[in-house]
Amino acid sequence: MYYLGIDVGGTFTDVAIMNDNGGIKISKVESTPQDPSAAVINGIKDVALSLGKSDEEFLSELSYIAHGTTVATNAMLERKGAKVGLITTKGFEDTMFIQRCQGLVSGLREDEIRHFSERYLPDPIVPKTLVRGITERIDYKGSVVVPLEEDEARRAVKDLVRQGVEAIAVSFLWSFKNPEHEQHLSKIISQEAPGIMISLSSYVCPVIREYERTATTVLNAYLSPSVTKYVNRLKKKLDENGLKGFVSVLNSSGGVLLPEEAGKRGVSLIGSGPSGGVLASQFLGGLLGHKNIITTDMGGTSFDASIIADGSPTLANNVSISKYLIHAPAIDVTVIGSGGGSIARVEEGKLKVGPESAGSDPGPVCYGQGGKEPTVTDADVVLGMIDPDYFLAGKKTLNKELAEQAIREKIAEPLGMEVTRAASAIRRVVNIQMAELIRTLVFSKGFDPRDFVVYGYGGAGPTHCASYGSELGVRSIIVPLAAPALSATGLVSADLVHVIEKSDRLQTPIGFEAASDFIDADYVTQSFEALEEQLRNILKSEGVEEQDMSFNRSAYFRYRRQINELSVPVQTGKLVPHHIDSWVDDFETMYEKLYGKGTGFREAGIEIVTFRVEGSGRIPKPVWRKYDRAVGDASKAIIDEKDVFFWNTSNTPTKVYDGAMLGYGHALDGPAIIRQTDTTVVVGPTQKAYVDEYHNVVIS
Repeated sequence: MYYLGIDVGGTFTDVAIMNDNGGIKISKVESTPQDPSAAVINGIKDVALSLGKSDEEFLSELSYIAHGTTVATNAMLERKGAKVGLITTKGFEDTMFIQRCQGLVSGLREDEIRHFSERYLPDPIVPKTLVRGITERIDYKGSVVVPLEEDEARRAVKDLVRQGVEAIAVSFLWSFKNPEHEQHLSKIISQEAPGIMISLSSYVCPVIREYERTATTVLNAYLSPSVTKYVNRLKKKLDENGLKGFVSVLNSSGGVLLPEEAGKRGVSLIGSGPSGGVLASQFLGGLLGHKNIITTDMGGTSFDASIIADGSPTLANNVSISKYLIHAPAIDVTVIGSGGGSIARVEEGKLKVGPESAGSDPGPVCYGQGGKEPTVTDADVVLGMIDPDYFLAGKKTLNKELAEQAIREKIAEPLGMEVTRAASAIRRVVNIQMAELIRTLVFSKGFDPRDFVVYGYGGAGPTHCASYGSELGVRSIIVPLAAPALSATGLVSADLVHVIEKSDRLQTPIGFEAASDFIDADYVTQSFEALEEQLRNILKSEGVEEQDMSFNRSAYFRYRRQINELSVPVQTGKLVPHHIDSWVDDFETMYEKLYGKGTGFREAGIEIVTFRVEGSGRIPKPVWRKYDRAVGDASKAIIDEKDVFFWNTSNTPTKVYDGAMLGYGHALDGPAIIRQTDTTVVVGPTQKAYVDEYHNVVIS
């Protein structure tokens, strides 16, 4: 049986196929932004051809397909979501527009915030004309203060439907404490507008903070119809071509959803693609004994970095997307516009690279598809890093002369430099940009880069990771066997995952002695068990057996009168008072590790703000093959030797190796280039590399 992972990127769509014996095949096809499902089908056809099978035969042998998609992210960035109406508590119709006074600066870096011209309010997802406030009120304890005015609610729904809304978001005050009014309104909407998409805050985001909860609910209504249309179209194409297995969609928090659930939770797919590489790195790190990993994915359009600490990815609870702050727990991935297609230019006598990208159409100048602006890929071709006759295993021939001409005219002549020196400067700038991003990310989490290894993947990651990794002083740099499509590979190592959170503030007084004197362990146990039961029912409905389910609990803690929270892992099963006290100790340890020794202030009191449970349903998955030690040395894999221009050494004789001929135990000295099917690994002049038992390239 085969397991297929598909990751749709801005430039390429990556396909990874694994089987029960641990064999891996990968393919890269150009993305089709107008219809992403077309690239998925093209990738499947390409893999089937490489296996000598027809499309129908290959699809019939698939156990399942796991899919990472940018449909939700693109719909948000391009403002191509559904027409949404919002119904909220009367008097709170402006919540989405006030944005807790954060709209002007949400998502901006510190240097951008200082420039007034960079501040602007986002275009409204739902205009004021489509917001309705109705009479109802539930208080902070969950008690009904004012009943829902049903006739008023029906009029509001009818009015929104007349105006052509395709989805309705509902966000009432304190609905996370008591969802009764939202659930009643949902029935009214279904009666008045059968089939319309309904997004309830008590279902999508039952947590405290009115703005974030409302924004998340509205964005879910905005994005879910696009996701539903896409997954239905893709599923139909696959079924028509003979698919026998099932399809899953990667969410942003590190698990997969069935298409039906993905269609209800479109907001959870923002950041779907990048999390696949983190999951694969986590899985591979477990095999290699790496608990602290900096994951780096350099594709054609962007550079994504994330941290795995003590074996677990770091999570972000709140995400800023298009200047809206939403509560959508996700693997914390930081993205900048530094990819193989990033455009280089001279501004005011200075060389800048990115964030604009040439994408796949027209692509870098060397593609010969009409591109005029020099890119990072053009620089790598000019420097000799990338063989123009063996790009994507020879599927695409690159034009080095066009790349040289573009760099000469747009970069070298304005800066008064040689062409190769200008190309090297482009490479140097983009490598430093990536290294600085990683350094800032690692330090901001309270970690030291020297305690980590770097995993370099994506189409361009293996070509650059030896450079940006060496800037950090990390222990070593790993280029995984399936590096060009590692995100796609990670998809087939993911399980079905659902996350339920619920806010329920519990607190100690100022100057307390023991938290367990004020926070009832039995009540906390019941709260977690209620969330677990909800998850158990969801997983059962998806066909998961009880023995294949697992649940992980955590709770968000903060000091009283503070707004910053930290997630603390908690025990499963029945809880006793000393568990509560140990969580407080764990919270303070985490707090001081992040903010510095002595910053904790227990005297202020402690609050538990939100309970969180992650429920997983194990899915059968392939193994990763462990190879026997190769016979002979790496010299047999040398296929060429040529001059390559490195930043510090200029033209340097460099051996070129055929990656397919390298095996476990082979070692080589830099400078070296390892030519693989869908990428090129560059080893610097002062570095060494060897191939480990999983056929990863380890650079030191």
